[in-house]
This record gives sequence, structure tokens and C-alpha cells, in this order.
Amino acid sequence: MKVLLVIHIIAGGISLISGLFAMTAKKRKGRHTAFGQLYHWSYVGVFLTAVAMAIIHWQESQYLFYIALFSYGLALSGYIAVKNKKKTKKWLTMHIGGMLGSYIGIVTATLVVNVAKIPVLNELPTIYYWFLPTIIGTPIVYMVGRKYKRRPKKTVSESDRISV
Repeated sequence: MKVLLVIHIIAGGISLISGLFAMTAKKRKGRHTAFGQLYHWSYVGVFLTAVAMAIIHWQESQYLFYIALFSYGLALSGYIAVKNKKKTKKWLTMHIGGMLGSYIGIVTATLVVNVAKIPVLNELPTIYYWFLPTIIGTPIVYMVGRKYKRRPKKTVSESDRISV
């Protein structure tokens, strides 16, 4: 069990850091895609270890199973959206929503599990940390989605053309 926990913590730390770098990198091949790949594959590690630990200690940790399933589902949908972008018109919206949504999930899980050990923050009820990342993150997801939303190409109608 300790080995799973150590792997989980390392993969979670890598996910948090690489996700932050992917979010802040310019959106093109290179840093963004490299950190995005690292984020996804470290999230796989977080997901697998969370599921295993939740099953082993179901009574105390079943919530981990559901958080892991939901959060990794978002990460996977964001990852697949990019891989299938030629097949889907809304791939960018799916990618942004999936990846940022999964990041909200991992931040939530990290806070909920660790807030009791953090001075000052541990004075607030834990329930706040279940909702605070979503309350803060959802408008950010919306704003980023609007920023990168594809605009339809303008077509020039017959009446807009200048006749010579």
C-alpha cells in the first residue's frame, strides 16, 4: 500500500506541475504538447493508483474511486479530443473543458486530502475545499474556452463585393 501511495504522490505532483506548465505555454506544438503529454500520462498514474487504493480501503476511501474516475474521464476526453481533431468540429472546446476540468479535479483532491496539514487553511471546514476549486475554476474554463473558440470564416456575399 505504501508503494502505491508513493507512486500516487509522485504522479500527482508531476500532474500538478506539468498541467500548470501546459496551461501557461503558448498553444502550439512544442512545450504545450510536451507538457500536455506528461500531464496526461502522469494522470494515468494518479488514476490507477487512486483506484487501487480505493478498492483496497473501500470503507475509508471510496470517494477516491469516484473522484479518480470522474477526473480522469475529463482528462481522457480532453486528450482524445486532440487526437481526433480532424473528426470533430468541437475538438478544441472538448480539449479545453476536459483538460482544465481534470485539473480542477486534481487540485480538489489534493486540497481535500492535505488541507488538514496546512496551517491557517485547516481552520476552515473541509467542505469548502470540495467546492472552492470548482467555483474558481469553472469561470476560468469558460473564459479560456471563449478565448480560443474558433470563429467561422466570413463569406463575402454578392452584395458585399465591389464591382469594377
